[in-house]
Amino acid sequence: MIIENIKLAFNAMRGNKMRTALSLLGIVIGVASVVAILTIGESASQSITDAIAVGGLDMVTIYPSAGQRNTGIFNEEFSTMLKRDVEGIDSILPQNSSTARVRVGQESTNASIVGVLSDYGDVLSLEYTDGAFFEAMDNINRRQVAVLGADIAETLFPGQAAVGQYISLFRNQAKNYLVVGVLDKKDPTFSLSYNNTVYIPYNTYGQRFIRTTNVGAFVVKIADGYDTIAVSDVITEYLDDIVGTDGYSIFSPASLAEMADQITGTFSSFLALIAAISLLVGGIGIMNIMLVSVAERTREIGVRKALGASPSVIRGQFLIEALTLTILGGILGVLLGSLLSFAVTNLMEWSLHLSYASFILALGFSMFVGVFFGWYPAMKASKLDPIDALNYE
Repeated sequence: MIIENIKLAFNAMRGNKMRTALSLLGIVIGVASVVAILTIGESASQSITDAIAVGGLDMVTIYPSAGQRNTGIFNEEFSTMLKRDVEGIDSILPQNSSTARVRVGQESTNASIVGVLSDYGDVLSLEYTDGAFFEAMDNINRRQVAVLGADIAETLFPGQAAVGQYISLFRNQAKNYLVVGVLDKKDPTFSLSYNNTVYIPYNTYGQRFIRTTNVGAFVVKIADGYDTIAVSDVITEYLDDIVGTDGYSIFSPASLAEMADQITGTFSSFLALIAAISLLVGGIGIMNIMLVSVAERTREIGVRKALGASPSVIRGQFLIEALTLTILGGILGVLLGSLLSFAVTNLMEWSLHLSYASFILALGFSMFVGVFFGWYPAMKASKLDPIDALNYE
C-alpha cells in the first residue's frame, strides 16, 4: 500500500510539474540554508581551532606582572613549585624576551631575542631546515649560540647556509653568537613570530645578553590525558592564592579555541533557526498544493471510497504524498547546501567539515513539515462524502 501511494504521489507530481517545482522550492531553500549555515559554521570553527592549535592547545603561558618580578616569587624555583603543587603539568619552561638589532656583515634586521632552555624546541615540537636546537650544556655554560627563525636566516644569509656562521646581537654592545640551527618557516601565532625570532640559551640571555634575574614568562605544557582548560583553571586558583589576581596574567590557546567554538556555534545555530523559518514557508506551499490536489481529485476519492477505501487509507495516501514531496525537497536541499558549503569554504580557504548532524536535522524537520502541513488536506480528503465526491464537478 505504501509503495502504491508513493507511485501515486510521483504520478501527481509529474502531472503538475510547475506547481510541484514551486512547492518544492521553499523546502529546498530551507533545507539548503540550514545545511549550509551549520556546515559553514562548523568549518569556520574548526579552521579557527586549527589556526589556534599552531600555538599549542596543550600550552598555558603565565606572565608575571611588572610589580611581581622582583618579589622573589616568580623565579626559577617557581617552576618546581608549580609542577609539584598542580597536577597535570608535564613541563614548565621559563623564558625572557626583548628586541635587538641582528647583523651579519652589511646585512642587519630587527628581531625578537628569546632566552629559553634547551628542551624548548622539543616541547614546542619545532622543526628545522638545518642544524638543531642548542643543548643543555650550552645553557649551563652560558655559551653564545643561537637558533634562527626562517626569515632571519633568509635575510642575513641569502642563498647560503647559516649554521656554523656567526651573527652579531646588539644590545649595549655587539656580541657574536654561533648559529647552530635554523627553524622551518612557521605561521605566527598571536604575538609570537617564529620566523622573526632568535633563540639563545636562557642563562646566556640573563647573564651575557641582558643581566637580569627576573623571569618574563613561564610556558607550561599540560601532560597527556589532562584537559588544558581544567588545569589552567587550577593554575589560576593557585596563583590567585599566592600573588592575587593582579599579580599575573595567563593565556591558554585552548581557552581561546573553546570561546571561538562557542561563539561560532551560537551564531550558526541562531542563523540556522532563522533559515528554518523558510521551511515553514515551504510547508505552507505544501499545504496549498495538497489542498488543490484534493480538490482536483475529489471524484477519484469518491470512486475509491465507493469501492471500499476507508478514511484511514485515503488519509494515508495524501500524507504519504506530502511526505514524498518534502523528503524529495529535503534531499535536493542537502545536495544544494553541501555544494554551497563547498563553494564558500573553498573561497574562504577553510577546510570543509560537513555537518552530518545538519543533514539529519534538516531532513527530519522537512519530514515534520510534510506531516504537519499535509495532515489537514489529508483529513479533509478522508472526510469527503462518497456521493458528494462522485457528483463533484
